[in-house]
Amino acid sequence: MAQAPHLLIRILASATVTANFAGKIVRDVMNKGDLGIVDKGKNDLQTEADRSAQLCIIGSLSRQFPKITIIGEEGTSTCHCPEEWITTTSDQEVLSLSCPEQYHNLSESDVTVWVDPLDGTSEYTQGLLDHVTVLIGIAVKEKAVAGVIHQPYYNYQNGGELGRTVWGFEGVGVGGFVPTSPPKGQRIITTTRSHSNPVVQATLDALKPDKVLKVGGAGHKVMLLMEGKAHAYVFASGGTKRWDTCAPEAILHAAGGKLTDLHGNTYSYAKDTSHANSGGVLATAHSDEHDIYLKSIPSEVREKLS
Repeated sequence: MAQAPHLLIRILASATVTANFAGKIVRDVMNKGDLGIVDKGKNDLQTEADRSAQLCIIGSLSRQFPKITIIGEEGTSTCHCPEEWITTTSDQEVLSLSCPEQYHNLSESDVTVWVDPLDGTSEYTQGLLDHVTVLIGIAVKEKAVAGVIHQPYYNYQNGGELGRTVWGFEGVGVGGFVPTSPPKGQRIITTTRSHSNPVVQATLDALKPDKVLKVGGAGHKVMLLMEGKAHAYVFASGGTKRWDTCAPEAILHAAGGKLTDLHGNTYSYAKDTSHANSGGVLATAHSDEHDIYLKSIPSEVREKLS
């Protein structure tokens, strides 16, 4: 008799299907025309798509895995998730994967899932739809282990089928697309398009890039690394949160890259950890190039992000 898939494989397989369905909700809200925008604070918007997609993700995963901890960007909600938004199926390709041995004896209580139901909300409201992602990151105790990045508007400018779902599991691999290396002999850096400040700019200047891609969304920036369009993602600010980086970090590591803060420390994704990524973000397409960028970060920048 075939052995049943391990817990993390089942969670990732369910998250893959759920992220894809959440992306459909994001598109449906846009098609309806009323985004239901709420201003949560400086440069921090929330739309009906954020709220509805999170209901779908948390409702679906908690139905199947009631003892895992799920932390979403939009906080806790007393709203009932419509039954038609509950997904209970699994991605069959993911279900066929083998789970690394060190994760064989986990219980649901060891797992924390970090959810950004719509990463790149500001860009979503401005029509920059290729910047938008749905992020579901899976952590075991403190470590980001697996995750899903769904791009609901992938192909929207080309007239092809909308949407792409990318999954990754460190030590297992990446699915949904084939990672590509960025061009040699160049230094292309991606960074924020809407949250810049003098420290962010000073850091970019110190790295002496050949080209800077200013785009929205942590998920989108990490996808640029894995698509071979940028060498590094640099953000010298505490503006991102754990739900922004958990899934991208796990998938990037599965693809051979690396994500840390600007001191070179990995973030904890334990359920009781701080939500803010106060040390900034440095991610590189290839892990063996990470230290090169790290050593170029000015010491005064590191001090400001201590």
